Amino acid sequence: MHPTTYTRANDNSGAISSIASNQMAKFLAGGTTLVDLMKLDVESPSTLIDVSRLPSKDIRSANGGLEIGAAASNTAVANDAVVKQRFPVLPQAILAGATQQIRNMASVGGNLLQRVRCPYFRDGISPCNKRSPGSGCSAKGGLETSLAVLGTSDACYATHPSDMAVALVALEAVVRVEGPGGKREIPIEAFHTLPGATPHIESTLARDELITSVFIPDSPRAAKSLYTKMRDRASYEFALASCAAAVELNDTGIASVRIALGGVGTKPWRSSDAEAVLIGKKPGEELFQAAAKAALKDAKPLPGNAFKVELAERVIVKTLKTLLMV
Repeated sequence: MHPTTYTRANDNSGAISSIASNQMAKFLAGGTTLVDLMKLDVESPSTLIDVSRLPSKDIRSANGGLEIGAAASNTAVANDAVVKQRFPVLPQAILAGATQQIRNMASVGGNLLQRVRCPYFRDGISPCNKRSPGSGCSAKGGLETSLAVLGTSDACYATHPSDMAVALVALEAVVRVEGPGGKREIPIEAFHTLPGATPHIESTLARDELITSVFIPDSPRAAKSLYTKMRDRASYEFALASCAAAVELNDTGIASVRIALGGVGTKPWRSSDAEAVLIGKKPGEELFQAAAKAALKDAKPLPGNAFKVELAERVIVKTLKTLLMV
């Protein structure tokens, strides 16, 4: 690790001022991603600005929904009674995402910004466009099992690692941020970016902006929601394929639905194609299979991860059957 200066922010304005004046500074919350990357020499900030003690840990009802402070721990969100009742897919995703110890430390804001687990990004040596723009991508033709099949480019095939973010996409959450230019809101679906030719740019958050909270709007779908995750082992492991679904039913069938996928996309992946198949139809396995096919129709698998297409389709079907037919 390189020498690093540590400072603690007392308020949002102080944190923003500190990072705006230092191009090599990074915000530090739980540290469950950043500290690991510092140990690997993948990240080398000159200054750590500790924002973990800012007064942004509340989980409270707000006009038309729920507001979760960016510094709230994953454990606090997963255990919150209101969250479990009104937005069950969110605690399910969080509990599937990490060990108790990591959930205790990891923050909501930090979870959204966690970086990819591609071994070529993390080894600090291999050509990697995320770590060193323009150097190339070592993943294609290498260890391909964990890579994405949706949203990839020749510059990057890395899968987004968050489970929580997938649930938030299904819930149509809004990320609230603050920077030198003031406050703004970013729909969660627009928060993470596709790699394209610039895979080192992973979100629409500016370097000197601070996530202050996540707002989840109330909707008829939210309470009827479910997260399903497939992985190599039942204990703490990243998704090979996952699905978050939120569904509203009426007398004629599926009135509204949101489908989001994890483990298969370069960002948390909303499938409008699957939703279009489901809307207005009576629930049934054939319908679910058609929706799953639609969700993966644009997949571009590599030889080493072609299995993910069928796996993701099966996860979608399993999620919808569990949610609507049990």
